[in-house]
Amino acid sequence: MTKFESSVKQIPHSQQSVYNTLSDMSNVQRLKDRLPDGDTGNADMDKVKDKLKNLTFDQDSLSISVEPVGQISMRIIERDEPKTIKFESENSPLSFNFWIQILPVSDNSSKMKLTIDADIPFFAKGMVSKPLQEGIEKIADALAMIPFE
Repeated sequence: MTKFESSVKQIPHSQQSVYNTLSDMSNVQRLKDRLPDGDTGNADMDKVKDKLKNLTFDQDSLSISVEPVGQISMRIIERDEPKTIKFESENSPLSFNFWIQILPVSDNSSKMKLTIDADIPFFAKGMVSKPLQEGIEKIADALAMIPFE
């Protein structure tokens, strides 16, 4: 297994608020609803918008089409309120575990880090390591943008 970690993201909301939002995957709709329509002029934001068009989810799972890997699906397998949400891949080309760690900073702020532990065949490590590291960082950025309440 190969581990990939995002940088720590500061979030101006309480640990409990962040946990409540991220522990229910149907809240991902908030992120999709916040994206502007049309061409934003920001290449990175437009790429995120294109990716989210292929995103499906319910309370406990989400699925997204990622180039060049294909369809990736994961399901929540453990919730440790208010600090950790753990996922496991299902029906995906790569076997992996994914977790979100949320730590309090103050009553009104917290920090978050994402980790992927993937079972990558040796011959594919060179091809997928950089995209996975970049991907986990972009996912962390996107999750930090959600309007937590």
